Amino acid sequence: MNVARYLHRVGCFAVILGLAGCGVPGVPRPPSLNLPQPATDLRGVRKGDKVFLAWTVPTETTDSLRVRRLGITQICRNTDTSSADCAKPVGTLAPPTSANSQQKTPSNAKVTATYTDQLTPAILSTNPASEFFYAVSVLNQNGRSAGLSNKVTVPAVVALPPPLDFQAQVTADGIQLSWTNPPHGAKTPGLHHLFRVYRRELGTKANTVAGEIPFGTSATYVLLDHGFEWEKTYDYRATVVDVIDVKGHPEIQFEGNDTPPKRVFAHDIFPPAVPSGLQAVFSGPGQQPFIDLIWTPDTDADLAGYNVYRHEPGASEEKINSALIKTPAFRDTNVAPSHSYTYSVSAIDVRGNESAHSAEASEHVP
Repeated sequence: MNVARYLHRVGCFAVILGLAGCGVPGVPRPPSLNLPQPATDLRGVRKGDKVFLAWTVPTETTDSLRVRRLGITQICRNTDTSSADCAKPVGTLAPPTSANSQQKTPSNAKVTATYTDQLTPAILSTNPASEFFYAVSVLNQNGRSAGLSNKVTVPAVVALPPPLDFQAQVTADGIQLSWTNPPHGAKTPGLHHLFRVYRRELGTKANTVAGEIPFGTSATYVLLDHGFEWEKTYDYRATVVDVIDVKGHPEIQFEGNDTPPKRVFAHDIFPPAVPSGLQAVFSGPGQQPFIDLIWTPDTDADLAGYNVYRHEPGASEEKINSALIKTPAFRDTNVAPSHSYTYSVSAIDVRGNESAHSAEASEHVP
């Protein structure tokens, strides 16, 4: 073989290998349609005549590429679960600013979108089995979509209005909450109601159920809340819970609108119960004389202790204990022969509220 020709072939082969190693394009990919992936985590909650929707804004296209720009999102509401399109959206939502930001953000950063759908009386039903089916359709900048999100279901039955004349008052037994029945029609099979009261400590965002009462025929309802703490401020609100129990389906609950909140300061000005059953017994022969006092224990949960008071005939009474007595018993050793003593006791709570004095008990020292 001619040497020059051989070297020429080797050189060409090397050039080809070099081009291959430098990234010669492979099979060309078709241009991306830039269709955002459908949302898969749509959530929906009904409260009164509003439905609150939330979902995660898609960050990738159906080609597994990063979404560069989003279009609007259509809110779809149907009464037929088989509907696969959004021909008549009930609302639209502009893309979140962060989703179309020119700044580089992590591809796994999640942005949550929300929408509130206002229900009107005309579209609500008296049938407890009626439902609304929601989905969202996220469009690209050209108004095209890859399809609907997952679907969520909410009841479509009419909700009862909130309780009337809702009041909250601090009492010695707890926070007393009262209200009257809202307007309502005849009882519907598969649908019943209950009252639910929420408590929220001022300065926090946590709502706690203070109690529930079944819906009945009474004109007025009263609930005592014992779950609060004294010397704190709370907001209370009440609502009617619609409970749907259609045969063959799991129970569904949704709340109606709330009453305006009632704010109370749980200031404890209420003393414990007055002690009872006080007895005085003298003991002395052969030993230092003393008078033993015993009484029935006070059962108040916030009891701190007791005070003991004594007086002699014609004299004013005085407290004879230097520190609170923790148990319902006391021994008075500061007694003198030929003297008579009259005793009473009071109960003290942890905030210093003192009860009235008990019935008196007297004893004579020989």
